[in-house]
Amino acid sequence: MIDAPPVPHPTQPLAGIRVLDLTQIYNGPYATFLMAMAGADVVKIEPPGGELLRRRDKESGAGVPFAMLNANKRSLTLNLKTVRGKALLLDLARRADVMIENYAPGVMERLGLGYDAVCATNPRIIYASGSGYGRSGPYREYPAMDLTVQAMSGVMSITGFTQNPPVKSGAALCDFSGGVHLYGAIATALFQRERSGRGSRIEVAMLEAVYPFLASSIGMTYSARRDIPLRTGNRHGGLSLCPYNVYPAKDGHVAIICTGDRHWLSLLDAMGRADLKSDATMATMTARVRRMEAIDAMVADWTRGFARDVLFRRLAAHRVPAAPVRELQEVMADPHMRERGMLLEIDHPTLGRITVCRSPIRYDGTPPPDYRASPECGGDADAVLRGWLGLEADAIAELRKAGALGEQP
Repeated sequence: MIDAPPVPHPTQPLAGIRVLDLTQIYNGPYATFLMAMAGADVVKIEPPGGELLRRRDKESGAGVPFAMLNANKRSLTLNLKTVRGKALLLDLARRADVMIENYAPGVMERLGLGYDAVCATNPRIIYASGSGYGRSGPYREYPAMDLTVQAMSGVMSITGFTQNPPVKSGAALCDFSGGVHLYGAIATALFQRERSGRGSRIEVAMLEAVYPFLASSIGMTYSARRDIPLRTGNRHGGLSLCPYNVYPAKDGHVAIICTGDRHWLSLLDAMGRADLKSDATMATMTARVRRMEAIDAMVADWTRGFARDVLFRRLAAHRVPAAPVRELQEVMADPHMRERGMLLEIDHPTLGRITVCRSPIRYDGTPPPDYRASPECGGDADAVLRGWLGLEADAIAELRKAGALGEQP
């Protein structure tokens, strides 16, 4: 057990910022992960037994996401259903810069820990809330998870193939888009506080955060054409680019996209089909879109003759936008991200050897913080209560005995 928070590099942008993290699963924990990786002292406030993601089936690998999203944080368990537990959180909030939660709207207020109560304790605090649909509006009470927001937002309606039912995105994009926006909102609010001296209440709804991601498909709704399906598989969402698809190789698939005539000419060079450069039926994007089926078939016939990586290198040499469709294990071992320090392997105290990531945000001239594995549930209670509140060992023991920390006495 450590007696002090991790020491950030003095040039890290959030060095000295104290964060109370009451979030769970993906949405909020990713926002606070970005803060921790920017140098903030993030204390994860967990209920007795730990937050939901910590308690998922570890045999299925569900423990790894928790480890990924909660690195460089400290853990303190509090029983917020007790008077002492609530009072302790308010004492911590008095010394915090940010308090962030992503419970269902109304939960924190019912606990007596809503914005008004916390602001009365600390008017300078940034009180941030993440939710599926927001604190107001007719959808406020709807249960929200990434899957349901994908359905409600329209993401699911545009994912998949025309002839098949809608499917979810394989990535939890609603959760993480909400988390990224929440991080940006907190950073903006901290900047505003530097000017005004006052804290603020901010919120991000996942439904609203993911809406801009639909830009291409939203544009289709204004099209004069009515023959374009919502779900276009691996083709362009508006069927206005060609070639734009995933094509077969001998041992996998490669994604190829030509956003203009220059890319098309480069692709013909890669294919050894310079004879088609003068073909008027393929010379422009509009012409190629009209012959999409035939062009896709022609490109696929060519790509089938190559191994995936050989094909990719050939296309890259001709400056054709393309990429191999890689399996997750390949991505986790990616030499590019490992060289840049985004991916690294650690020996986790409970999960063993795993691949984890750092923040994708880079601050020039500032080294990334030393990586600290996700904390043991409640394992930093003594250090946080001593460091933030100045409590002595006997006072902490009394809190434990009273059940405020949600631990067995």
